[in-house]
Amino acid sequence: MVLDHAPVVSANTRTSINQRAGRAKRGLQALFAPGAVAVVGASRDPTKLGSLILRNIRRSGFPGPVYPINPRARQIQGLPAYPRVTAVPGPVDLAVVVVPRDAVLPVIEDCAARGTLAAIIITAGFRESGPVGAAAEEALVQVARAAGMRILGPNCLGVIDTLTPLNASFAARMPMPNGIALVSQSGALGTAILDWSAARQLGFSKFVSLGNEADITESDLLDLWETDESVRVAAAYLEAIPDGGHFRTAACRFNRRRPLVVLKAGRTEAGARAATSHTGALAGSDAAYAAAFHQTGTLRVDTLEALFDAALAFSTQPLPEGRGLTIVTNAGGPAVVATDAASAEGLTLAPPGERTRQRLRSILPSSASITNPIDILGDADARRYRQVLEVVQADPATGAILTILTPQLKTEVEETAGVIAAARAEESRPIVASFMGGPGVRSGVDLLARSGIPNYPFPERAVGALAALARYADWRRRPPGEVRRFTVDRERVAAVLMEARRQGWSTLDAYHTAAVVAAYGIPVPRGDLARDAEEAARLASAIGFPVVLKVVSPDIIHKSEVGGVRTGLGTAEDVRRAFTEIKAAVSRKVPTARIEGIAVWAMAPPGIETIVGLALDPTFGHLLLFGLGGIHVEILRDVTYRLVPVTDLDAEEMTREIRAAPVLAGTRGQPPADRAAITAVIERVSQLAVDFPVIRELDLNPLIVYPEHHGAVAVDARLTLSV
Repeated sequence: MVLDHAPVVSANTRTSINQRAGRAKRGLQALFAPGAVAVVGASRDPTKLGSLILRNIRRSGFPGPVYPINPRARQIQGLPAYPRVTAVPGPVDLAVVVVPRDAVLPVIEDCAARGTLAAIIITAGFRESGPVGAAAEEALVQVARAAGMRILGPNCLGVIDTLTPLNASFAARMPMPNGIALVSQSGALGTAILDWSAARQLGFSKFVSLGNEADITESDLLDLWETDESVRVAAAYLEAIPDGGHFRTAACRFNRRRPLVVLKAGRTEAGARAATSHTGALAGSDAAYAAAFHQTGTLRVDTLEALFDAALAFSTQPLPEGRGLTIVTNAGGPAVVATDAASAEGLTLAPPGERTRQRLRSILPSSASITNPIDILGDADARRYRQVLEVVQADPATGAILTILTPQLKTEVEETAGVIAAARAEESRPIVASFMGGPGVRSGVDLLARSGIPNYPFPERAVGALAALARYADWRRRPPGEVRRFTVDRERVAAVLMEARRQGWSTLDAYHTAAVVAAYGIPVPRGDLARDAEEAARLASAIGFPVVLKVVSPDIIHKSEVGGVRTGLGTAEDVRRAFTEIKAAVSRKVPTARIEGIAVWAMAPPGIETIVGLALDPTFGHLLLFGLGGIHVEILRDVTYRLVPVTDLDAEEMTREIRAAPVLAGTRGQPPADRAAITAVIERVSQLAVDFPVIRELDLNPLIVYPEHHGAVAVDARLTLSV
């Protein structure tokens, strides 16, 4: 029921583990910079995939030997062909496998025997096709892992590295170099992105199609790219993450050095279908992904457009010092659009300083606006843009700069692009552009691209990209926080859970759950279990009136719905009567329920009703929830999430993220709530989940919170164990 101790590992075993880890890393490196490549399934037919991939590798300028593997050919594309990988005279670091499914396993066995470091399996028909394919895929992985070889795919598009250079894929074109590493779980989407990006002069340092992720995942790539200077930003299209724990570790380390931007598709609530608690019903799979991205500093976007808008900004621009934005424009309408977008994204348009305004007045027409946005009017030429940018750059209040241009009669498009490029060369703050239009601004857009300045066709997209820079910069500046450990009674919890297992209970009622949370220092009302009306009256007198009675049964989840709760009982006679009524009501509505007794609790004073809960996510583990509680929690859904374990900063942030945070802060003359008490409960629940992973769901609902320094109390609770 508790965490196991780590096993004792011998020195020889540790050496073997370290050797395998080192080879595994070399296998990842071999995907992008192999010494030699074999194409298994290379074909003399120029229309076949094996021929196309061989041609891509050669045309990419790959500097090492390339070996076509085909038992029925002596030469392919002017290169000597070999019947098997084992027949190649030199080392083979990377094998690209394009043979029918049933022939793949012998190829991987040959590669393992040859000492190949990595294999890209293009072939489809594995796990995605059903049980037979899944078994074939597992056989590949077992052979590869025994040899310390890494596998990309199967059912993937391949790999491109513009630095090596290497195009070991069947993508139609080799992208131009840039600092963006692109990862896609969809091969078809990957090819579309490569084609789309070429038309927009957007390049990549690396491109990886993950396929089935039988071995290599996005988390492995983040581990590898953490120290890769050719990667300025990683952009990923993901549909699922197979290894949530590894992803959290890898993404957090990666984001401490360079940003990860993710488009996560498939926002479903399937994980909530079998939930029995409020938390479980609210904690769908997307909530866990959102929490994982937030806690690791990963920037989540909602569209492919936003993915590459952000990636382009990160690959070319420095991080901003704050959330300030200065807009310079020759058109009022687009500036209003940009201002609205900035407000929605949490950016601020600080007014220029007095000296800046004086200088702007001296160079701009009297009808120009010298506030922020700075509207330099439709007749602005390149010289006016240059003068204004020089003034703005000298103002300490200036944060990031967005320059908007619409083509008008006196607009000098290319010359203005040159002015912005010159300003960027002298600037440590982000500068982006929004040249709006088509052919009329094409020459300026091209010049901006050559100068490393992103141009966005609409100003709200430019603002979105700048906001991504600001959010990431905020996360980088944020201290990591501390996962605190509290003195608790683990033995008491272990005993309660062991008894639940012995009794065959999957759900613990409020009485037994209260014993668990109290053992972890979470306040609960005074209370005890009564088996008859007289015992209930005696307990109530000892506890002090008023009291609450609640039925205790492993078979009853929602007690109030079956008449199992009475509140506000002020005398012993009230308690006796309520006890009898509860037993009668429950027996009538749930005649098969096992009733242990009826708990007598002190009635907590009114306060702000909140909820703290746990739900077990299949990908990331325990997901912790906080929000407004009570009976309306699933209707209002005013909640926020974190993955366990939470830090002290995570817990504090959670109390400020819900829409009802002003209620906790104190409104209309009410005192502020005891946030410190809430954060302590959140952290203790997190520790409980870490210590007892067998807990599947936990609800503290309501957790009643009192004014500052007066604490909080969990007046109702329920806990569910994993089967």
